[in-house]
Amino acid sequence: MSLSDGAQPVKILLLMHSLSAGGAERAACTLANFWAASGRDVNIVTLTPVSADFYPLDRRVGRISLDLAGASHHALHGLWQNVKRVVALRRLLRSLRPDIALAMMSTPNVLLALASLWLPTLQTIGSERCYPPHAALGRLWHVLRRTLYGRLSAMVALTGECAHWIETHTSASRVVVIPNAIAWPLPDNPPRRTLPRLCQPQRKLLLAVGRLEPVKNFDVLIRAFARLARAFPDWDLIILGEGPERARLASTIRCMGLVQRVALPGVAGNVAYWYGEADLFALTSRSEGFPNALAEAMAHGVPAVSVDCNTGPRDIIRHGIDGLLVPPDDIAALSDALARVMGDATLRGQLASRSVEARERFSVANIGQMWETLFLALCGSQAPVHETGHAGSHAGSQSAVMKDAAHEP
Repeated sequence: MSLSDGAQPVKILLLMHSLSAGGAERAACTLANFWAASGRDVNIVTLTPVSADFYPLDRRVGRISLDLAGASHHALHGLWQNVKRVVALRRLLRSLRPDIALAMMSTPNVLLALASLWLPTLQTIGSERCYPPHAALGRLWHVLRRTLYGRLSAMVALTGECAHWIETHTSASRVVVIPNAIAWPLPDNPPRRTLPRLCQPQRKLLLAVGRLEPVKNFDVLIRAFARLARAFPDWDLIILGEGPERARLASTIRCMGLVQRVALPGVAGNVAYWYGEADLFALTSRSEGFPNALAEAMAHGVPAVSVDCNTGPRDIIRHGIDGLLVPPDDIAALSDALARVMGDATLRGQLASRSVEARERFSVANIGQMWETLFLALCGSQAPVHETGHAGSHAGSQSAVMKDAAHEP
């Protein structure tokens, strides 16, 4: 059953900090565009101004900025800023009267829980987009998260590990696992970048995509590639993204004599072009929630080598089938896995032939149906979602069903 079958299209409000370049932001836009195209009345609300948006939205998606994202100068100012955010959001909820309000990431989840108090007809959903222990919050936010998640109608986690953490460390009693959806085809947006001179047509490309921040651990990838550069003279490494680590990474590249083999082109809006050019994808993050770039690369038929950090990669890569997983913090194992795939065209072809299945496993239609199952449960149109115990088992039966649906080979 669809919400649009014999019923008014559900009104959905999505709350985000921003729509800047990032995995959670891309996931939000993908869902909003899908729901709008399906006839839902959808609004995306951010604290940041619209001018900061990176991802395009369907013209049918309403776009609202609270313009309340300013930095706090001290504790009292921070408290006042958040009071203003809660008041503004509550006014908006009362004005738009959505059926479902969905927040993405910890602080928007808390803001939604507070703003929706005593609005009994509103169904509220919070969602964690990373593994909470790896995303530090201030002590007050930590307490608010633990206390207020139980005020939300449901919590969504990207992985079973994250769901278990939410059940164990917060008051949430209804937790489901829904992975990110991967749009296909990916939109082609500015800035459009093309291969740098070092990547000649006859050469092979090892690609990584992500913010240039310490958590992405690109320094380890560069050092692993340095171990292989002499043995694989026809391979180059490209790291797409921007961030505060650019200068340090550029210095590492220079110190290792890899200026002609490794490049940092910056953020690319035409990332599908880069996946199309890549022969192998690498992910070396210290932690992830659900790495969109990894799933996107595989959806484009790019085999992958990834570290098996706490959450994310193992939910996407089927080890030995469509990619390889290696232990975290083991540069030797990473180098060996990269060498194994870089040096074996037959293996690359075998992995690529299965990696493309991610296109269906994490399709917008497939993941969208998981969201609709939750919407229907909250709106009372079917038996309720299994409610997991606060300190009970590892993600309830409904969580397992939703998670498993994205892992069918």
